[in-house]
Amino acid sequence: MEPLSGLDASFLYLETPTLHMHVEMVTVFDPSTVPDGYSFAKMQAQIASRTHQAPVFRRLLVEVPFRLGHPVWVDDPHFDIDYHVRRTAVPAPGGLLELAALAGDIASRQLDRSKPLWEIWVVEGVADGRIAVIAKMHHSTIDGMSGAALLSVLFDLEVDPGPEPEPPEVVGDPHIPSSAELISEAIAARVFRPFELTRDVLRTGQRLLDVRRVRNEPEHRAPQSRAALPLSAPRTSFNGTLTRRRQVALSAIGLEDVKRLKNATGSTVNDVVLAVCTGALRTFLVDGDELPDKPLVAVVPVSVHPDVDAPYGSNKVSSMFVQLPAHLDDPLERLEAIREGTKGAKEEHNALGADMLVNWAEHATPNTFAAAARLYSRMRLADRHRPVANLIISNVPGPDFPLYLAGAEMVAGFPLGPVMDGLGLNITIMSYRGTLYWGIISCPEAMPRVWQLAADIPVALDELLAAAGLPPAEFRSEQAAEAVEAARAAVHPQY
Repeated sequence: MEPLSGLDASFLYLETPTLHMHVEMVTVFDPSTVPDGYSFAKMQAQIASRTHQAPVFRRLLVEVPFRLGHPVWVDDPHFDIDYHVRRTAVPAPGGLLELAALAGDIASRQLDRSKPLWEIWVVEGVADGRIAVIAKMHHSTIDGMSGAALLSVLFDLEVDPGPEPEPPEVVGDPHIPSSAELISEAIAARVFRPFELTRDVLRTGQRLLDVRRVRNEPEHRAPQSRAALPLSAPRTSFNGTLTRRRQVALSAIGLEDVKRLKNATGSTVNDVVLAVCTGALRTFLVDGDELPDKPLVAVVPVSVHPDVDAPYGSNKVSSMFVQLPAHLDDPLERLEAIREGTKGAKEEHNALGADMLVNWAEHATPNTFAAAARLYSRMRLADRHRPVANLIISNVPGPDFPLYLAGAEMVAGFPLGPVMDGLGLNITIMSYRGTLYWGIISCPEAMPRVWQLAADIPVALDELLAAAGLPPAEFRSEQAAEAVEAARAAVHPQY
């Protein structure tokens, strides 16, 4: 029996009928590399043989009676691989447009909390004889970095890694704790809660003074060199109340092109990625006649370093609020503003402490938190105040070498994060073998032109390259070119 951390549990409490707190990964595979040919049975058997290597696959959520404490994880005594690994297909022609539509449909449905909180869909009928895998996992089980780490459990570094090791023998039946056990554990955990709360109040007060000191330093007095403040974002069309439906769009750019810009401008890869995103958002907002006259605000998740004294749990993450100056005309001016702004945001984040979010999340009270989330959604309060931020942008490093699943070579991977009321757009980027793959998810009622944004991403990259006096981008992978063509086709069907 393992209790959830407060941060992990908060992703459960936040969930409402229209707010789905799961993450997805859309991966494309070439099955021609599979020894003796691909079959769904082989794929399912490989995944089944690896589930014992990571607790996330076989653990079940158990609620504490009366919600006196955070839920706990236990081993599922009735684990069924057939429920979790499913077979489906996309309609012809089976391109990325059809695959993204399927991913959006899968993202529109919440996970069943009576089962381990994950699903893997093996998708057949993809163009050129390929297959796809759409993995969906609840955010209470993983964050971006731990999700990427799961690739090492499911995937191999070669086509045929040899025979699978025997899974460990299960002794006895998995134990489901009784109500009395759960209540006693929850009460015991509450004994030290007042002391922890006092500690966090004092610590937070000191850290807020540190943040104020950083913001008052001469190099951070200019507004553009500071972190953005929550509730300071301008309103856009995608910053309102959502429905349960989700829509997905995909894009890709070359990592080498981003590095050329980084080297030419003295920026970081993440700065350039944010600048590309800002340029695409500017074009999107101009086309919709809604470009604000002040910077957009992005929530940028930050992984908590392993040596930080953070509570137990699957999620080790904090967040920065970063300004995206989409209102500026000049691409290099936008990049420079982002470079200065992210530098200031990092310094303020360090002053505040990477562990503050995970520490305060421990004090989340289940009933109050869940009731507040449902009330906020039901009363459409996101439409009545300034947005906390405009969107979420996450950049996750991936491997630069090929991965294989049951012998099939992975050729592309598009990550997808959650959206929520007021934050109706999530852009997640993952690098893989020299390509940055972009997964964009939104609510179609709030943002029907999501493929337009995907199509604007490579255009924004070329705009930055031209402004820096560099040659235009080159597609160094077939999958990147295919993603760009799919976005163009979605926006201009006659293309």
